[in-house]
Amino acid sequence: MDGRLSATQRRAWLSFMRVYHRLEYEMNRQLQADCDMSLSDYTVMNALTFAPQSRAHLNVLATTIGWERSRLSHHVQRMSRRGLVERRPSEDDARATDVVLTAAGRQAFEAAAPAHAAWVKLLFFSDLDTDQQRNLSALLDTAYESILRHGTLPRPALDEDRPR
Repeated sequence: MDGRLSATQRRAWLSFMRVYHRLEYEMNRQLQADCDMSLSDYTVMNALTFAPQSRAHLNVLATTIGWERSRLSHHVQRMSRRGLVERRPSEDDARATDVVLTAAGRQAFEAAAPAHAAWVKLLFFSDLDTDQQRNLSALLDTAYESILRHGTLPRPALDEDRPR
């Protein structure tokens, strides 16, 4: 199999990477400026809102957000010092550590979510009509399933498509 990308694949990949990196920068900047939190903080808290009782094993949370366990552990430690999350021994596995969204963390997340959603809507969706948004969603879903099938992380246990 040829390891090179076709011209069409290269263009699509480079376009995606430009969007990915710029979007990550802009979302982080907005959250820092408007909400005094990082995109990483928001990502962790968002995932915890989908977990039962806003509590998840560290490994489950790492798989859900696609981070290395050590990166998440260090970030959770920093968030814990700010009172956004707590680390607790797991209730069902003595060897595991759970991450729990605190009341202060939930309040910070809920305060940040509307402004962040408005920013994403403006930044990412403002020039896409409804059909383009549907098509983009379908394309990204297909790409995500391919990543799950061929990648190294298992399918996340926390389902972000489940209603809160």
